[in-house]
Amino acid sequence: MASTFTTRRIIEFAETDMAGIVHFSNFFRYMEATEHEFFRSQGLVLHEDTSEGMIGWARVHAECDYRFPLKYLDEVEIQLFVEEKTGRSLSYRFRFWKDDQGPVLCAEGQLRVVCIVRPPNEQKIRARQIPEDIAARIEVASGKPWEL
Repeated sequence: MASTFTTRRIIEFAETDMAGIVHFSNFFRYMEATEHEFFRSQGLVLHEDTSEGMIGWARVHAECDYRFPLKYLDEVEIQLFVEEKTGRSLSYRFRFWKDDQGPVLCAEGQLRVVCIVRPPNEQKIRARQIPEDIAARIEVASGKPWEL
């Protein structure tokens, strides 16, 4: 069972603003991309058509605190920690690190997602229990490793 995940990426020019700093909105994209990688590392997908309908994950809360700028060509390490798991939701914490003559914490974020289903031939979605195969592969990180 997994409770943490780490990935790395190089900042692209298109992700920066006119000051050459990563635009704040991209941190939310990075968090979502890291969540996708985390699921794939467990042999899972975030969006799947099943016999009961489309199963996915609705975002119900997202936040990010910025501490140090990231710029074009910086390499950033993104850490994901499973903070909480309920019958229907997952909460993640994220930390963004860059090596600037030693590790520098650039940002911290949080994302809360709820498992949803959209039955066939319907437009309405509703919350549902996390499927057993997913719940069995994801656990809450022990302690609070996202706290410094």
